[in-house]
Amino acid sequence: MTAALSNDLVLAIPELILAIGAMALLLLGAFRGEGAAGLVNWAAVGVLALAAWATLAGTGEAPRLAFSRLFVVDDFARFMKLLVLLGAALTLPMARSFMARAGAERFEFGVLVLLATLGMLVMISANDLITLYVGLELQSLALYVLAAFLRDDAKSTEAGLKYFVLGALSSGMLLYGASLIYGFSGTTNFVDLAATLGHGDGTGPAIGVVVGIVFLSAGLAFKVSAVPFHMWTPDVYEGAPTPVTAFFAAAPKVAAMALFVRTMISPLGDLAPQWQQIIVFMAVASMLLGAFAAIGQSNLKRLLAYSSIGHVGYALVGLAAGGLQGVRGVLVYMAIYMVMTLGSFGCLLAMRRGGQMVERVDELGGLSRTNPMLAFVLAALMFSLAGIPPLAGFFAKYFVFVAAIDAGLVVLSVIGMLASVVSGFYYLRVVKVMYFDDAVGPLDRPIPLPVRLVVTASGLLTVLYFIVPAPLLVSAEAAAKSLMP
Repeated sequence: MTAALSNDLVLAIPELILAIGAMALLLLGAFRGEGAAGLVNWAAVGVLALAAWATLAGTGEAPRLAFSRLFVVDDFARFMKLLVLLGAALTLPMARSFMARAGAERFEFGVLVLLATLGMLVMISANDLITLYVGLELQSLALYVLAAFLRDDAKSTEAGLKYFVLGALSSGMLLYGASLIYGFSGTTNFVDLAATLGHGDGTGPAIGVVVGIVFLSAGLAFKVSAVPFHMWTPDVYEGAPTPVTAFFAAAPKVAAMALFVRTMISPLGDLAPQWQQIIVFMAVASMLLGAFAAIGQSNLKRLLAYSSIGHVGYALVGLAAGGLQGVRGVLVYMAIYMVMTLGSFGCLLAMRRGGQMVERVDELGGLSRTNPMLAFVLAALMFSLAGIPPLAGFFAKYFVFVAAIDAGLVVLSVIGMLASVVSGFYYLRVVKVMYFDDAVGPLDRPIPLPVRLVVTASGLLTVLYFIVPAPLLVSAEAAAKSLMP
């Protein structure tokens, strides 16, 4: 083994841990049969924890390239990888009781989560359009199967099929955009693209490059479920098993946003005037659709799906602002959003009545009297998602809006604030039903311990974030600085 290859492998240790762990657990499950589901899924949590430890080990080092500059490791990558690994690690324990009740506790679940997470880590460290696509498809193929994991459930099967068909369409658009960028620039490497596109002849980029950026942005927008490429989100969120929906809303969204930010800032940073208007349109459309389309939703999973579309719009406000402050705002937003989302879906997993999942808003009636602690946490999360101070969600929006105002995008910030006010209606409706409507009946007890722990931790972090905000802000700023040219 050459010294160069050895150094490359060292930089990819977290990815190697996930790849080797997934293959080992696949073999273990195949040899031991379905009885290995519990062991494999808990072992998958251990593999994710080990990968997180390996990711943390290099924090603070200068950005380094590996595998012929196809792969980059910097503080931005480490920050986002830790969020993805945390989201995946928390989803697995929450899923166990749900899958057992559904008769679908199979060892493949943990293996698929590991493979999807491996793809996400590759996406986050992509330094080339080819690496970008390989990571994206490795993630997507595992997610298609996870969406349809309940094979005997028509909604789950439909969700997987819709996600697969629309995902294939988005992949084609992304590949077409990448091929146009390659054809007009002569390279797929992010470093070379930055040098080539940033030192033109003064006439601006070729029209083919601009068209390529449009198609590339469309493919990436699908992965973060930004308007107008959001159409899969409500149906897939509703049809997929609830733990899988929680996973979709947390880890893949963080990874896709990380890839979006790196692609726009690193190789295409000098073309900001060309892509900024695309991002502004997506941000405005996502915020408005997320605010208005969720008003009529009675299913909690669909409501959270439209909520996630709106929150992607707020995160894109930071990307549209660009610069150090804008990227920092996106990182802070995604970290807080992931905590709030996992807590919200944890509350859904905690709520069963008569053995059936509680998924409708009107089924929450009187929850404050039958289960006051769960109602309090869910109410805090709803207020935080609405952006009400002093909860964590308020600070998430504050940082992206301030970045946009400093970048001269005042109108965009105003639209975001107005959309946030409108979205407060459906979040407050959930709180109103829990605290003021007649009690529907007590929930099934006991709530599984992993779900209780996730819900409690999410509630505490959301409510108490304002006391010690510095660690997240300092880490996000260091990560953003490592991405800046």
